[in-house]
Amino acid sequence: MGEDRKTPLHHEHVALGASMTPFGGWLMPLRYTSDLAEHRAVREAAGLFDLSHMGNINVTGPDAAAFLDHALVGYISKVREMGARYSMICAEDGSVLDDLIVYHVAPGEYSVIANASNAELVLAKLQERTTGFDVALKDVQAGQALIAVQGPRAAEIMLATAGLAEDAEISGGTAFADLKYYACMGMRFEGVPVLVGRTGYTGEDGFEIWVPADQAVALWRALLVAGEPLGLVPAGLSARDSLRLEAGMPLYGHELDTTTTPFEAGMGRVVRLDKVTDDGSPLPFVGRAALAARKGSAPARVLVGLRGEGKRPARADHDVVLRAEGTTPGTVVGKVTSGAPSPTLGYPVAMAYVTPEVSAEGTKLAVDVRGRAEPFVVVPMPFYRRPQN
Repeated sequence: MGEDRKTPLHHEHVALGASMTPFGGWLMPLRYTSDLAEHRAVREAAGLFDLSHMGNINVTGPDAAAFLDHALVGYISKVREMGARYSMICAEDGSVLDDLIVYHVAPGEYSVIANASNAELVLAKLQERTTGFDVALKDVQAGQALIAVQGPRAAEIMLATAGLAEDAEISGGTAFADLKYYACMGMRFEGVPVLVGRTGYTGEDGFEIWVPADQAVALWRALLVAGEPLGLVPAGLSARDSLRLEAGMPLYGHELDTTTTPFEAGMGRVVRLDKVTDDGSPLPFVGRAALAARKGSAPARVLVGLRGEGKRPARADHDVVLRAEGTTPGTVVGKVTSGAPSPTLGYPVAMAYVTPEVSAEGTKLAVDVRGRAEPFVVVPMPFYRRPQN
């Protein structure tokens, strides 16, 4: 194993006193002050995240849209220019290799954003699937940084950031004030083109900014200066994880992996079995046959949300059990994939795979926390939904 890679913002994190941790082959900030403070800042004001470890694969060519329809489970050719789509890349057996966001950034050009730990695999699998398509793939991650501003005051902070400005020539015809969720636009920072997406992984409003690596430090500092009076704080991986858990968002390696299909994970909506060719016949894509068969069959397990009725949190890999008398764990009926105390809601929450017969909302279960059965109940996800203006 080689040394963990460092993002263009590494020295900024160190200067801010961040605790650094290995993650997906990178050395990333875990926290700067406290997990709770950073989590609450994102829910109440805004947090600033370094996401430069994420993979970024540029897909270009006359067949770019058709290729992505073939390679991914989503209907990418239906994504409008400057739009975005959450999707997945699956194996032939329908198992999830990674979950992705695809941005349609220009005619015949797409950006595929992959999880850091899977970036090399995704590039290799996409390359394997290019046969017969006039398309080119390029890993552009090394030349860029990705910075996210997430929280209810994110838009105010973006507008207040010195050097960050709209430019009609690269905006895709969209004004910043009109940018929709899961859409993107071109802007400039200090005259340099950047791509801004209204996307995120926290359950809040927010923006993700792709900036050339040599401009990353200047943009990071400018955002901090603009955001400080509005409550912006730098935030690390720990807060990002508790935020996405409250929002019911899956994490690869926890809710998603090569033993899981999108249907088991409750993400069947991303599998577009309605994709068709120009003559109206079913459009073949990798994993289609297996996924079509899975859709029509009963799953062996179901992903559910669990709300704790006590104070002790469940954690990943804890067994989900039937409730028994007293505090003795009962029969194992599942496994926790993610769990933590919810800073926003004030009680423990978790996601878990359980057998179908105990997956109904309101089912009372327990989690084996170091030999003690802690009471939980099945609830709908997401656990938290941001207030709508």
